[in-house]
Amino acid sequence: MQKRNYSTGQGKLFVVGIGPGNPLDRTVRAERTIRSSDVVAGYDRYIELCRDLLKDKKIISSGMTKERERCRKAIDAALDGKTVSLVSSGDPGIYGMAGLALEMIREMDVRLEIEIVPGVSAAQAGAAALGAPLMLDFACVSLSDLLVAWEEIEKRLVSLAQADIVTALYNPKSKKRTWQIEKVRKIFLEKRPENTPVGIVRDASLPQQSIVLTDLDNILEAPMDMRSLVIIGNSRTAVIDPWMVTTRGYFESKSK
Repeated sequence: MQKRNYSTGQGKLFVVGIGPGNPLDRTVRAERTIRSSDVVAGYDRYIELCRDLLKDKKIISSGMTKERERCRKAIDAALDGKTVSLVSSGDPGIYGMAGLALEMIREMDVRLEIEIVPGVSAAQAGAAALGAPLMLDFACVSLSDLLVAWEEIEKRLVSLAQADIVTALYNPKSKKRTWQIEKVRKIFLEKRPENTPVGIVRDASLPQQSIVLTDLDNILEAPMDMRSLVIIGNSRTAVIDPWMVTTRGYFESKSK
């Protein structure tokens, strides 16, 4: 079935990752894309993080939980012939706007040219601040249960703890949602020792960045919120003061 095209002068939608927030961590491709756009849409805070690129742009911004609304407005602007950048922090395909935009295009049953522009993810920026905790296999899990049932999230956490995989946690704690990180600690302590290294980075790459290096037993004593990234190490993770490193085996003797 051919998709409907509602525009007379078709534009293009870019879904752009602006990285963790520091302009130095934005890609050249992302900056060129935003500068060449007629319209830039995004969450209020992310718009402010790329304000230096927005001269003479039409801005579509809104607060938390308004993702569908601003995504729809960005798509409508592109269908009206505009070049539009829909911005996400980090990478747009990792808990960002890329998936929503593609799903909404399907829901609207329209034809529109789309390009996804990758960015430095929170996991990458947080890991760099801590050292090298993601040197081997790792997984990312969001503890937010706004869109995914906690039962589904918990099932994944249990599997990751059992599999001895380094785990990066997004959205670990909010003012109203505090018990999930307590549950994480309990799940991982059933499979990993109390002294398993844990790193917590808030506002990675920004001037106000803060880092806490602790362990699984004491994770609940560390400050964290929705702008924090938590990385739980595995049996290969060590603290090489002041760094958190998951070793790959370069210095391990090999039996022949």
